[in-house]
Amino acid sequence: MALLTAKDRRTAKGIAGLGYCNPFLPERVEMERTALGTDFVDHQPFVHLRPGVDREVLFPNSLPMRERAEVLADKMRTRLLTDATASQSDLALYEDIVLHLLYSRYRSDFVAIVRNSLRGVELGTQVDFWDPFLNDFQHFLNLRGRTLPSRHDPAFVFAILFQFHRAFIHIFDCIIGGSTSTAQLRADVWKSIFTHDMRRYARGVYREMGDISTLVTGPSGSGKELVARAIGLSRFVEFDAQRKRFVSDPADSYHALNLVALAPTLIESELFGHKKGAFSGAEADKEGWLEVCSPQGTVFLDEIGDLDPSIQVKLLRVLEERVFYRVGEVRLPRHFLGKFIAATNRDLTEEMRQGRFREDIYFRLCADMVTTPSLREQLAEAPDDLINLVRFVSRRILSDNVEEAEGLASDAVKWIQKNLGLDYAWPGNIRELEQCVRNLMIRNTYRPPGLVTREATNARQALAEAVVSGSLTSDQLLRHYYTLVYAQTGSYEAAATKLQVEWRTVRKKVDVDLLGKYRNR
Repeated sequence: MALLTAKDRRTAKGIAGLGYCNPFLPERVEMERTALGTDFVDHQPFVHLRPGVDREVLFPNSLPMRERAEVLADKMRTRLLTDATASQSDLALYEDIVLHLLYSRYRSDFVAIVRNSLRGVELGTQVDFWDPFLNDFQHFLNLRGRTLPSRHDPAFVFAILFQFHRAFIHIFDCIIGGSTSTAQLRADVWKSIFTHDMRRYARGVYREMGDISTLVTGPSGSGKELVARAIGLSRFVEFDAQRKRFVSDPADSYHALNLVALAPTLIESELFGHKKGAFSGAEADKEGWLEVCSPQGTVFLDEIGDLDPSIQVKLLRVLEERVFYRVGEVRLPRHFLGKFIAATNRDLTEEMRQGRFREDIYFRLCADMVTTPSLREQLAEAPDDLINLVRFVSRRILSDNVEEAEGLASDAVKWIQKNLGLDYAWPGNIRELEQCVRNLMIRNTYRPPGLVTREATNARQALAEAVVSGSLTSDQLLRHYYTLVYAQTGSYEAAATKLQVEWRTVRKKVDVDLLGKYRNR
């Protein structure tokens, strides 16, 4: 008897493929379609968090996929135990079905651990669902007389399934938007965690990922620190089956340092640590982040393009040899065991050309690069993202009151559409959007720094068109122009200097009824 019918084999291949594809790319949808056939529920290929929308709506095929996996796993197990003919590829397919089933059965349990960690609950306690997981694992994968191709270890499978859930939640929750560029960002972050080849990752590459540094680039305020955090908090953490607990807590192993906020001497101390008496105020030995960081941990340096050249030399040694010295020490080398992530909004190519950033450091960082898109780019591709992003920001500001957060989001979107317009460039990116919403919550207004409002832009454009068409009298032209210059400079004297006339002339020509249209708000 064949292990699978043609229909079951097609379903099995779709389910198996789900475990090895990038969940943030359209390939996931195609795998679902293959597995479910006519029962497939069509949905957006780029799935992203939309506040107020249930997970079941965003992932309508999850439950049917689990149900198919349950049926197939039981059917294939029974046939394998009764000596059904099975090739190595059939056995590998069976393993993949079982892994998907385990992933689905214990999804809520894994998610609960991640959510508790995000709320500050330590991961150091025993995992209470390990025993039922182990029973299921042995039921499906310890078959009499059968040696399965991968010979999976249950503790490893448990750890990597936890990593999958952790990575998905961190990426899904922190990178918001339905634009193509944002979808690509989510997919790129997934690759930074698991590489593009999930099978190779599981076969052993997961052990080496800490040796590969990641460089995150993009405009200021575009979420580079969120990308770094998602990668750093999603590293593989071993599970100790004897003690029924993970060997470390990812939340305690992520160490971020903003280089712009500290003087070079403080950066050295925070990063490398120092010896007692190394400098004034060093009253005791201190461990730096590189020393504190566990093998499963991450050190994140924000704004590495601003790093002092003297520290760049020391950092290079860490990247090349994984060795460093505390400040004030020369004979006791210490070893960095974790992963290194850096971010910058600077053009490092130009910084290297100007001699401000070392090429050798750059080439130690660029093995894995992720670029965050600007908010302007996101909204140009997906204008509806403005609503989703404002709701996301509002819920973060009013985290304990969903109803008020929804009201704030609605009011903020209306104000932005009326006063800034959908074509506003958002030069401060997501960070500016968040401050805009905070301003609107407190004052019901927001004044973009150094920029004009939509009304002022429209008024100036209308003036330019009137000049080109020749529709203004000389008196009207002077009145509009003097008013515009006065609105720009803010005083009669400054306007007079710019126009090369007396200030009294400016005062005489300025039209107070037009002033509000040209003035920045």
